[in-house]
Amino acid sequence: MVAATAVTPGGQQPPSGQERIIEQLEIQSTAPLQEGNDLFLREERIARGDTFGSLIARLGIQDDEAKRYILSSSELQHLHRQLVPGRTVSARTTETGELVALYFPMNGGDTVTIVERQQGRLQTSEQTLQYETHQVLKSGEIQHSLFGATDAASIPDSIAIQMAEIFSADIDFHRDLRKGDRFTLVYEMQYYRGQPARSGRILSAEFTNDGNTYQAFYYEQDGKGAYYSADGKSRKKAFLRSPLEFSRVTSGFSMRFHPILKTWRAHKGVDYGAPIGTKVRATGDGIVEFIGKQGGYGNLVILNHAGNYQTAYAHMNDFPKGLRKGSRVSQGDLIGYVGKTGWATGPHLHYEFRIKGNAVNPQSIAVPTTVPLNAQQQARFRSQAGEQLAKLQMLQGMPPARFE
Repeated sequence: MVAATAVTPGGQQPPSGQERIIEQLEIQSTAPLQEGNDLFLREERIARGDTFGSLIARLGIQDDEAKRYILSSSELQHLHRQLVPGRTVSARTTETGELVALYFPMNGGDTVTIVERQQGRLQTSEQTLQYETHQVLKSGEIQHSLFGATDAASIPDSIAIQMAEIFSADIDFHRDLRKGDRFTLVYEMQYYRGQPARSGRILSAEFTNDGNTYQAFYYEQDGKGAYYSADGKSRKKAFLRSPLEFSRVTSGFSMRFHPILKTWRAHKGVDYGAPIGTKVRATGDGIVEFIGKQGGYGNLVILNHAGNYQTAYAHMNDFPKGLRKGSRVSQGDLIGYVGKTGWATGPHLHYEFRIKGNAVNPQSIAVPTTVPLNAQQQARFRSQAGEQLAKLQMLQGMPPARFE
């Protein structure tokens, strides 16, 4: 129930002879969409704690035969494990609640399970989902964390992770973010039956971190896509800034009081605090030079890279099966798991970056880039990037907002 009231302009009292009327209005309940021929379409989002029984009731299915079929048919048992909160399930019913068709999107695929009444019998089939792809423009501002900002802007986590990966060679998202940092994004979102179903890839992005602005534009050639800056230089660097995804840095590259040896020592690396078992990735392409135990480093992996570069990953709990000396690894490959072996007071990863055998600060060195686009590719890229840049500029100077 809601109350409706009428008042005179400026909040003045009604003139003499008139009275204020307060009327109780009954809110009309929502009704399913009538499709004609006495058929109704109703869509419901799966809620946390839902069962098939509660979902069937909200979909308006008043059909005992259909209920028994959905709840007990061996063909539909897999659906009981896919009641994912937020997913939209729809049903067509007659005016009396008899089921005509039930549509249930599947996990991790492009198919939908359909329960349909054909020639008086209920049958189950699977069909390929027909998605519609739209471009979404959004902006955000960092107040406390990256995910806090993307949540506030209703940006999917998968897009936030993509953005961090795109700029991971220039920004350490563990320790470099500042309050007031801003970002703008153009990304793909796929819709099914008018509802957002899943996110796609980022087409262009801009991130301003501590006064420095970085841009990235997606460009595809020969079936392979990558990100480039506005001048056509590859966004992919030879090394990632961090060997972990979104972990907490416990100490930086500096002199520190060693917690075990009780002396001041040069800490020639960066410690990343993370739970035991957190995946450790190779920051660049390389060959395993050493894998095993080594003194205070505990379980250690050392990688040799082109150009007299070397990286080391210490205190790990374990290594992936099959990784051995001489193994070739690519940037981002799994090379171990966070632990607390060796001289470690708690679970963390100790990461070192070495040039010609000398340890340097991995967070301040100039990281080499990969091969840029050639002249012919540049012309096509600039045309595409110009369109995306115009979309990013639409959001510049505006408060964080959402456009579709």
